[in-house]
Amino acid sequence: MITDPGTFLLLVLAGVGAGLTGAIAGLASLVSYPALLAAGLPPVIANITNTVAMLGTTAGGAAGARPELAGQRRNIVPLCVITTVGGACGGLVLLLTPSGAFTAIVPWLIGGASVVLMVGPRLRRLAEGAAHHGLSPATGVAAFFIGIYGGYFGAAAGVLMLALLVSVWSQSLARMNAAKNLVTGSANLLAAIIFAVTGKVDWPAALAVCLGSLGGAWLGSTVVRHLPATPLRIGIGVAGLGLAVVLGWQAFAA
Repeated sequence: MITDPGTFLLLVLAGVGAGLTGAIAGLASLVSYPALLAAGLPPVIANITNTVAMLGTTAGGAAGARPELAGQRRNIVPLCVITTVGGACGGLVLLLTPSGAFTAIVPWLIGGASVVLMVGPRLRRLAEGAAHHGLSPATGVAAFFIGIYGGYFGAAAGVLMLALLVSVWSQSLARMNAAKNLVTGSANLLAAIIFAVTGKVDWPAALAVCLGSLGGAWLGSTVVRHLPATPLRIGIGVAGLGLAVVLGWQAFAA
C-alpha cells in the first residue's frame, strides 16, 4: 500500500504523462505501469491498480475531445458495449490464470497492430467500402478480442483499437483517436469493477495515477486536434513497434 507522500506525488506526475501519452498515442500503460512497479507494487497488483487508474484517462480524454466525438454515437455505443464485455472477460482471465500467460503473444499483437496502423489507410481502401457502412461483424469480433486484451493486460490496447478503426473508418485521425479513447476505456470499466471487489487494488496508488491521467488525457485530447495526421499515425506505429520489441525481449529473457 502506497503511503509515502513523495511517492504519491510522483505517481500523480506519472499519471499526467500516461494521460498525455494515452490520449495521443494509446500507450498510457507504457508510462503508468512501470511507474507503479517502480513504486514497489508487485506486477499483478500493479496491473490491476493500473486498470482502475486508467479510468481517469478515459474520462479526461472524453472531456477534452467532445467536438471530435460529436456525431459518432451510432458506431461508438455498440463498440463500447462489445469492448466492455470483452474487458470483463479479460479481467476474469487475469484473476483465474497464472500471471504471464499471454507474455509470448502480446509483443506480436502490439507489433502487428503497429504495422496495421501505419498502413491503415491503404487497408481501408481495400476493405470494399466497410468504412461507409457502420460496423461489420468482423469489426465487432476484433473489438471484442481487443477488449479481452485490454481487461487482461492493456498495454498498447489503444494502438490495437486505433489500428482497427483506421482500417475500417473513413474520417479524420483526431475523430478516430477520440473514439479509440472512449472504446478502450470501456474495456477497462467492468474489469476495474471486478478488480475493485477483489481487494487487490492499491487504492492510494490508483487515486494518484487516476488524478494525473485525468488532466493529462484532457490536455492530450486538445493537443492531438492540432497535430498533422500522417506523421502522428506513423509516430504511434513506430512507438508501438518499439514497445513490442521491449516486451518481446522481456518475454524471451524471462
